[in-house]
Amino acid sequence: MPSPAGPIRGLTAGHLAAAPNLRRAPAMHTTTTTAATLDTPTAAGGTSAAWAAGSSLSAAETAFDLLTTEPAPLSLDCTDIDGLPAGPVPLPQVRAWLLAHPQAHGASDEVWRRLILAARLDGPAWVVATVGMAIPALAAMSRQLRDRFAEADPVDIDAELLTGLLEAVRDRVDRQAAGLLPTLRMTAWRAAWAMLTRDLDVEPRDDIDHTVPASRTPRPMVAHPDLLVWRAVELGVVDGEDADAWIDIRLGHKAPEPHAARMGISVDALRMRLGRADRALHTAIRAGALSDGAGPGERERHGTVAARRSGQRRRTAEAAAGRIARLLRQPAPATAIT
Repeated sequence: MPSPAGPIRGLTAGHLAAAPNLRRAPAMHTTTTTAATLDTPTAAGGTSAAWAAGSSLSAAETAFDLLTTEPAPLSLDCTDIDGLPAGPVPLPQVRAWLLAHPQAHGASDEVWRRLILAARLDGPAWVVATVGMAIPALAAMSRQLRDRFAEADPVDIDAELLTGLLEAVRDRVDRQAAGLLPTLRMTAWRAAWAMLTRDLDVEPRDDIDHTVPASRTPRPMVAHPDLLVWRAVELGVVDGEDADAWIDIRLGHKAPEPHAARMGISVDALRMRLGRADRALHTAIRAGALSDGAGPGERERHGTVAARRSGQRRRTAEAAAGRIARLLRQPAPATAIT
């Protein structure tokens, strides 16, 4: 089973079993203050699932239990989440509360929004925590698929469910969208379903070793959008510093948060820059400016526009830096003496 990339890369059952070591790197969502407690029907919100031996989901549940045991359970800051107490709440209690309130869609989305952000930016402990929060849903899907595909290996089913969930958490899910948990569930289900059904409609072909491949006409550049983007960078249609983010997010469906953090801008600012790149690419493609036949006049025009855009961005950054510097030079207000 291929391992997902990013902070989630290589998250196997062996790594999950070593979860106690992950405690040493608390995320930005953790705090040293005393966590609130919730009066929920089941304090842990557990699954009581009968896992197959060697199941990756069993390892994930064990790792989650280790990360969330007293005296210092991993907790989520639930401030401003309707129905949950402000401040840090132990994750098992958050999970139990969500299970007891299935109609609290707004609270569920906000919890998952924070979990996904932490998993993307705050290290392996929060990846394990996010998987653990989804264990009840994953266990239910595992049971359904095992019943439907009785001859399939339950370990393979659980592994594909976990892989699908991790890929969704890492890149596929837009944190700003509604219905985050159903989206995560569906992505995990599709991954397992594809594994279980991919060989059902395969038709064998005789003498495949003797089949002579036919020649093909080279694909036009428009069929290679990544090359098209880099050509746009050469012509000044798209800024070079935006190209990697555009390719990863628009073509690779990667999460925007790591790129925004690396570029030192907010996610909203990155989305605006990608939107401008979308419009610039659309205009250039329609005008034929990215084709091999683009003349020197077209190149010069795009170069002028790119230089103007770069200068405007530089002036905006310099103005912001100047405002910050002036604020830092202001004397502190005098304290009144009584």
